[in-house]
This record gives sequence, C-alpha cells and structure tokens, in this order.
Amino acid sequence: MKMLYRILSLGLLLPASLLAQIPPPTGMPTPAAPQLSATSYILMDYDSGEVLVEHEADSRLDIASITKLMTSYVVFHELNGGKIALDDVVTISENAWRTGGSRMFLEPRMEVTVEQLILGLVVQSGNDASVALAEFLAGTEESFAGVMNFYAEQLGMNNSNFINATGLPDPDHYSTAHDIALLSAAIIRDFPEYYSWYSEKEFTFNNIRQHNRNNLLWRDPAVDGLKTGHTEAAGYCLASSAKREGMRLISVVMGSASEQSRASESQSLLNYGFRFFETVQVYRAGEQLAEGRVWKGLSEQVPLGLNEDLFITIPRGRYDDLKPQVEMQSELQAPLEQGAAVGRIQIHLDDTVVASRNLVALASVAPAGFFGRAWDGMRLWMDGMFGDDE
Repeated sequence: MKMLYRILSLGLLLPASLLAQIPPPTGMPTPAAPQLSATSYILMDYDSGEVLVEHEADSRLDIASITKLMTSYVVFHELNGGKIALDDVVTISENAWRTGGSRMFLEPRMEVTVEQLILGLVVQSGNDASVALAEFLAGTEESFAGVMNFYAEQLGMNNSNFINATGLPDPDHYSTAHDIALLSAAIIRDFPEYYSWYSEKEFTFNNIRQHNRNNLLWRDPAVDGLKTGHTEAAGYCLASSAKREGMRLISVVMGSASEQSRASESQSLLNYGFRFFETVQVYRAGEQLAEGRVWKGLSEQVPLGLNEDLFITIPRGRYDDLKPQVEMQSELQAPLEQGAAVGRIQIHLDDTVVASRNLVALASVAPAGFFGRAWDGMRLWMDGMFGDDE
C-alpha cells in the first residue's frame, strides 16, 4: 500500500525537503559511563525504559535476597486482587521458623499480620517472613515459586527462574540485572501504594529493631528503594531507584565485592544518569498529533495520535535536536475503529531512531451510506487513474 512520509517537528509539520536544511547538533558529547568492578550491572530510565549503561546485564546469576522483589510483587498482586488483606493473620509454621539466613525473628505458632510480614520481608529481608508469606498464599514455598515464575514470564523476565521465595542458593535459581530492572519498574508502576515500604529505614518486630540494609537510603535523599542481597555465591547485590526533578532511574548492581562497594557503585551509576541525561515526555496518550483523511465514512477526517504516553531519554541539552517523522497509510477507509494502527511515528536524534510507536486513530469512523461509499469509491478510482503517484 502507498505510504505518505512527513517530518513532524515537535508541534510543527515540516516538508521532507527541509530536513537537509536542519543544522547539525552542537554541544559537549556525553562522557563514557563509569566502569564498575561488579560482575553485572545496568542503569535504566523508569519512564522511557531506555538502558543508559549496561555490563553483562543479561548474564544469569545468583541474585540472593534480590529474589524478594518478586516475592513481594506476588504478594502485592494478591492484595490488589482482594485475595488477602493487610490485617489477615498468618500462623507461623515451624518450616518458616527454621529457614536460615536473615530473619525477622518469627517464632513457631506465632500469629502475625500480613502487613507485619511484608515489612519484615521488605525492610529486614527476613527469609522466615518470605516463607511464611509463600505458605500463606500458595500452601508451600514450592508452589509459590511457580507463581513467581508465572509473573516473571508476564513481565518479560526471559532469563529468570525462581525455585524459592528467599534467594537462598540453588543452581536453578537465577535472574539477570536486566530482568531485575524490569521487575523493579513493574513494582513502582503497578503498586505505588505499597512502594513506599521500600524506603523505610528500620522496622521493629518481636522487640528487635533492624535497619534496612540499603545504605543509599541514608546517603541520597532521592533514593527510595529497593532491595539488597548477599550470599557467598551472589556477592553483594543492590537494586535501587531514585527520583530527581521528575526523572526516575533504576540501577541494578550484582556481584559487587562488598556492602560498601555495592552502594558506591550504585551511586556512581545514578549520579551519571542524572548528570548527563534527561527524560522528556514528547507526547501524551490521546493527544492529537495529526489528522487523517478517511474515505467511505460518515466523517472525512479522523484525529491521530498515540495510545500511550511517549517518554524519551536523551543526552542533556539535545531536546531541540529531536526530529520526529510520521509514516502514514495514504488511504484510510471506513469502518475505522478507535485505536486502530494507521501508521508509525519515529523520533530521530542525529542518525539514530530513539523511539518508534504506532500512530492510531483516536476516534472511530462508521461507514457512510451507499451513495457516500459509491461517491468516494469513484473519487479514489479517479485519483488512481489520473492522480500523482508521489
């Protein structure tokens, strides 16, 4: 099908012939990303999903207590679905009590609320809390791990597999820095009402006060999550997120040498991202970007736009150098459903496409009556016979 090509400046339609007249961008180049000693790491923008820095980000590794991000993700889903409540009471099993590693110091047959267990999981990194929640939701930790893997697949965590709810070592229990970044973004996006728990600096249970192991919560006021992890096999790990001036970044560092280095390396990534990049909302969902001619419909025009907000992460100071381009079907015919893809919009920065989205109809157009369809059909035939092929 014949396509029309147009250059769409942010808010201004330009003929394609003017593209060559646009001056080249100027400004300081973005410096190289920091090189960390950690085994694997990634820095990702939350809104755009743009990966700013990565090293071995898709390598499958032991993730220790970073696992508990998925444990809490499942619990939050059950809360939102009304299947459990924060004030539900859980009776602690001997199995949960015997679980080794970090603890919130539960005791057998103790009755504890779901909310207390979540805080013990998120703030104190309690393995006993993780098992107690897993047993409460799925009967056994093994069954709960199956639910964890279901949600991992839904989130596109293609290099992850969960065997338990705690992160205790198992050769078949693994994830990647990239997958953990996706999971972190999902928690922030899907459960904003629960996300604030990740910024809690301490929690007292059973008369024992424990501090959050995420040292960045004390170092940087912009940091508000997420989770630490450590075993001999995994090294020191940290998934963190921070928000400055409306821009949110997610950092995941895995296999760092010490508790101090995982915090310092995570801080280096976050500082680099905030210093040298910016995230801009180019278009809003439902905003009219163009108007399309519709044939054989009750309406001759249909507004066109995007069905979701479009954020782009770019080097600082380069916003004015963005050059969007629209590629649209030349003949739109009714019936046309709202949300139907009718073209594509691409955002260029220099020679790179930094974003590409479907251009969709923002309204439905019903078919015209017999005479209207016949008249437009004849006009299309005449255009095909005598019209310009450009």
